[in-house]
Amino acid sequence: MEMVTGQFGLVWEQTRAPLVVPVLKVMVVLCLAMSLMLFMERVYMGIVIAFVKLLRRKPEKMYKWEPMKDDVELGNSGYPMVLVQIPMYNEKEVYQLSIGAACGLQWPADRIIIQVLDDSTDPAIKTLVQLECQRWASKGVNVRYEIRDNRNGYKAGALKEGMKHSYVKQCEYVAIFDADFQPEPDFLSRTIPFLVNNPELGLVQARWKFVNSDECLMTRMQEMSLDYHFIVEQEVGSSTYAFFGFNGTAGVWRISAINEAGGWKDRTTVEDMDLAVRASLKGWKFVYVGDLKVKNELPSAFKAYRFQQHRWSCGPANLFKKMVTEIMRNKRVSLWKKLYVIYSFFFVRKIVAHTVTFVFYCVVLPATVFVPEVEVPKWGAVYIPSVITLLNAVGTPRSFHLVLFWILFENVMSLHRTKATFIGLLEAGRVNEWVVTEKLGDALKANKLGGKVPRKPRIRIGERVHLLELGVGAYLFLCGCYDLALGKNGYFIFLFLQSMAFFVAAVGYVGTIVSSS
Repeated sequence: MEMVTGQFGLVWEQTRAPLVVPVLKVMVVLCLAMSLMLFMERVYMGIVIAFVKLLRRKPEKMYKWEPMKDDVELGNSGYPMVLVQIPMYNEKEVYQLSIGAACGLQWPADRIIIQVLDDSTDPAIKTLVQLECQRWASKGVNVRYEIRDNRNGYKAGALKEGMKHSYVKQCEYVAIFDADFQPEPDFLSRTIPFLVNNPELGLVQARWKFVNSDECLMTRMQEMSLDYHFIVEQEVGSSTYAFFGFNGTAGVWRISAINEAGGWKDRTTVEDMDLAVRASLKGWKFVYVGDLKVKNELPSAFKAYRFQQHRWSCGPANLFKKMVTEIMRNKRVSLWKKLYVIYSFFFVRKIVAHTVTFVFYCVVLPATVFVPEVEVPKWGAVYIPSVITLLNAVGTPRSFHLVLFWILFENVMSLHRTKATFIGLLEAGRVNEWVVTEKLGDALKANKLGGKVPRKPRIRIGERVHLLELGVGAYLFLCGCYDLALGKNGYFIFLFLQSMAFFVAAVGYVGTIVSSS
């Protein structure tokens, strides 16, 4: 054992000065550069959102908006035909919520079509969904239950097939809701007027409102991240360049904009963002209505959240690789808008943000405790991340006291986001992996009401332990021990806390463990 330790020490001393120190210095410089990019992006968005709030630039003031009015002569024909699509896949817990909410939308009954696109593979669930559609149809609602022979293209494929039906040709607009989304009755009356009165608008996007944000600490952390996305990122994109990524649900599209952009494509796992970018390159503008909120559910199981974050991180990176040349060559949008889409929207937010969070704070910064020759300036190690964190936290004031937990949790998730980002850029094995996010719906209600919630059988240790988190946690713990005993950086408190966060995630004690069966 002593001989092995001695050999390791000898190798370390021989490679440290000529190899380790230069490489680590380069990594520090690159990470600091990425941190500055992210910092400037956050500050820029903070300034823009401050002006938006101070000047009260509401969508109704930026665009023409007049409520739909009944016409005595025209009757209901004065209202445009609207298609409402609800794609779903084995949504046993939530199918009634979304179908019921869609059928309850306030719009003339002869001017709306509810289209339930059921890709379920469970025959029992398909029967339940079909019966629910028949129940609403018996009440006079024009609801169509549509199935297909395969799941090609997943959600994008289902939406694309749904648009092919003959009755869709009479529709001007399409509202899309995922299976766990519950729009308020006035959703269409608040969104459609934007499209009717502004022919340049192709999309109206509403904000998400989370019904289970208090379910557990993990859902509170998600709420903090997503609130920033909606309150700041979407609002800034809408107010400056009339562009942002479609969130895939809780939005209304002009069907002619979808068709002009080339329709739905399943080449990535972010079909919604893909369509939004292509429509924007055709000159269509988007508006985000932050005051309009649609209830939905956050994944409260860690496994489901990991799969979701893989899809949300891998897809944009893959789309960036596929479209960056097309964006640069586009002639219909301004140079500034192209720069915004390529640099701010894609490069900084979808690639740099994930990469620097993990590589800098979980790999490079901890490694410097072993190499005192490599110093990270205090502004890079403390000040910039502190400002970025505070700017992120303003979106959810009620959770400000949880900001430390949010930092630790986001650093843990950055491992998966970074991995997924590089899978997307390199188009590696899991690039097109699509796992539908598990919704608990009625199970969550039962839990809140004190009812008995069926729990999943105990998972074997080999299935529950996540080796990646375990390995990173061990590395950070080792760095912390060295820094405490021999180092001079004083990072050990952060390193111990972060290693504990990785260990907790590694053994699966994050989120809830509720059965969906």
